[in-house]
Amino acid sequence: FPEYVFEQSKDKKRVVIAGSHGKTSITSMILHVLAYHGHDFDYLVGAQIEGFDLMVKLTHDAPVIIIEGDEYLASPIEMRSKFLFYHPHIALISGVAWDHFNVFPTFEQYTGTFMKLADGMERPGVLLYDETDADAAKIGSVPREGIEEIPYRAYPYEVKDGKVYAKTPAGELQLEIFGEHNLKNLNGARIICEKLGISESAFFEAIQTFKGAAKRLETLGKNATTHIFRDFAHAPSKVGATTNAVKELYSGRQLVAAYELHTYSSLNKDFLPHYAHKLDDADTAIVFYSPHTLEMKRMPAISPEEVKVFFGREDLLVFCDTTELEAYLTSLDWKERNLLLMSSGTFGGLDLKKTVAQLLGGG
Repeated sequence: FPEYVFEQSKDKKRVVIAGSHGKTSITSMILHVLAYHGHDFDYLVGAQIEGFDLMVKLTHDAPVIIIEGDEYLASPIEMRSKFLFYHPHIALISGVAWDHFNVFPTFEQYTGTFMKLADGMERPGVLLYDETDADAAKIGSVPREGIEEIPYRAYPYEVKDGKVYAKTPAGELQLEIFGEHNLKNLNGARIICEKLGISESAFFEAIQTFKGAAKRLETLGKNATTHIFRDFAHAPSKVGATTNAVKELYSGRQLVAAYELHTYSSLNKDFLPHYAHKLDDADTAIVFYSPHTLEMKRMPAISPEEVKVFFGREDLLVFCDTTELEAYLTSLDWKERNLLLMSSGTFGGLDLKKTVAQLLGGG
């Protein structure tokens, strides 16, 4: 499929957004801005985005294609990352934090595939990278003939009364998104849009209405004293950044952060130490996992005690039963307390709609 996408976009300017985290959000931001200003473009993205009926669009006429570059293998018989087929004119590496432990058993193999992406770009080309991410910077700062290297960091911002304001040249602008990682994403998207002919003022005119990609810091419900979020976070870096973002937005409220071990990597004892202290910004930290999921994946059992050690929190609450998790959440007083649910799964089939209604009803 990625080879087909390349064949269909040979005559287009190809923009590839890569990284262990943030790539869906950055891609979504760029698509939002381009659509807002009426530009003609093709795209390939890994999540449903508000305002777009499809996750892929390929035409003959669009001069540019925006691709969310997935580092996972192209297929069971093609053992190369999907993004290595695209040969972008513009590429962005949002961050590199070991993921997909099942197909990249060493960190060197994982970082190596991002190095190949940068090396395989079209010339002349433009490579952006998060300069605050040591491994992304190591890859992005390698001199490459014909490649313009652009380091970026979080766009200047301020949090006031639970609202985020970007400090733009034209003054403060309120945003719908929040968290330092999202302000990094925004800045990367801004620079790429600039390379595609959209001015900074035009970018901010459009981005102030951007609400985020589906399942990325999505609001499930809120009232005057409680805000409940859901996020697709599963890699350690995502868990840490997402927890920090919610705590920063509501620094005066208690934060309950619940994370589900669901992917192959997150359930692997060799990989689990990477989650150490990623839930430290939460006042109450919860980890949920299903022994049945471990059985289905034919993986060794994990004890709640081991999970506490891996996450580096003695007070970590570990649940293996959905009913018990639901009972605990509904037992809390939710006045001046927020909930963050992080998983690429379903917390064992937790009825989110019912649970959210119960929590807000008692808040």
